[in-house]
Amino acid sequence: MASEKPVVVVTGIAGNLGSRLLPLLGNFSVIGVDLSPPQTDFPLRFERMDLGEESSTRLLYELLRDTRPVSVVHLAFVVDPVRTGVLDVERMWQINVAGTARVMEAVTEANRTADSPIKQFVFPSSVSAYGPNLPAPATEDSVLAAHTLPYAIHKKQSDEVVQQRAPALRGCSVYILRPHIFAGASVENYLLGAFRGTPNGKGARAEKMRSEGKRLPCMLPRGQQYLDNKIQFVHVDDMARLIAHILHRDPEAQRLTVLNVAGRGEPLTFGRCIEMAQAKLVRVPGKWAMRLVLQFLWKRRISAIPPEALHYMSGEYIMNTDRLRSYLGGEYENVMRYTIADAFADSFKTAPAQAQSASAK
Repeated sequence: MASEKPVVVVTGIAGNLGSRLLPLLGNFSVIGVDLSPPQTDFPLRFERMDLGEESSTRLLYELLRDTRPVSVVHLAFVVDPVRTGVLDVERMWQINVAGTARVMEAVTEANRTADSPIKQFVFPSSVSAYGPNLPAPATEDSVLAAHTLPYAIHKKQSDEVVQQRAPALRGCSVYILRPHIFAGASVENYLLGAFRGTPNGKGARAEKMRSEGKRLPCMLPRGQQYLDNKIQFVHVDDMARLIAHILHRDPEAQRLTVLNVAGRGEPLTFGRCIEMAQAKLVRVPGKWAMRLVLQFLWKRRISAIPPEALHYMSGEYIMNTDRLRSYLGGEYENVMRYTIADAFADSFKTAPAQAQSASAK
C-alpha cells in the first residue's frame, strides 16, 4: 500500500549530515541511497547504490520514476579519503563530480515524463569552492576559485555542474547551499581534527596514540597574521534544519537559489579557536615547513589531513550570509540556532562519533 506521506530521496543517507537530517523528516516517506545502510531506527526504505558507477544513472532514474518523490537531497560526497577508504582521486571524482551529474540527469529524465514532477533538488556545496584566500567575505556571486585540495576542487566542479544543469530540471527548484566548516560533537573533518589534535590516520602509531589519549599539536606558520585569520563554522544540526526547512516550504519561483551558510554571529580567529580547543600550538618557519610536517604525518599514517589541505588550514575564507538571513526571515534564529562560537565549542563536548559515510563535510 502506498504511503500517504510525500516521498523524499536522500543520497548519502548514511553520512553524518544524513543521520542528523533523518529525524527531521517525519512528515515524509524517506528513501535513502548509499553504499551502506545508515545506523538508525528511523523508518526508511534503503537502496544500495554506487553513484561512482555509470549504471547508477539508470538505477536512480527508475527509482525516481517508480516512487515519484517531491524532492531529492543529494548529500553523497567523499570528503575524507582515509576514513572512507577512497584514496584514488579519479574514483573520488567519479563519485563526487560525475555522481552529481548522474543524479541531476536522473532527475531531469524523471521530470521529462512524470505527471507529478520532482519539485525540489537540494545540493550542499561548500565554502571551500570559493578558494582558501579571499580578500573580502564571499557573496553568492563571488568567483569559485578552489585549488590544490581535491575535495575543494570537486565541490567547485559539482557546484558548477548543478548551476549548468539547473535549467534542464523542468519545473524543479534547485538549491545550492554553500556551508562553512561543519562543527558539532558528531562531526569529523580536517579543520576540527587539527584543533582537536586527533591522530586519525590508519597507521599503528596513530592507533597507539589514540588508545593513550595523546593529541597532536595544532600547527601554524610563524607570523601574527595566521593567528588573526578568521574562520566561520556551521553546526551540522543547523545545516540539517535548513535542509528540512527548505523541504517543508513551497518551492521557489526562481529556478536556482544559492545560499551561503554559516552560524550566527561573528567569525572566530584561529588564535581564539586554539584557545577554545585548549590545543598546544606549534609554530613552524613558514608554509613550506608546515607542508613538510603534514606530508610526514600523512605518509606515516598518523594524520588523515592531506598535505594539499595546507592552504585551507592557513588561509582566511569567510562568507557574507545576508542572503540566508533574508531567505529565512522570521525563522532565521529557529533554524540557525548556534552561533559560530557555540557550534565550535560543541565540537569539544564529547568524543566525535565515527562517520559512516562520505557525506559529512
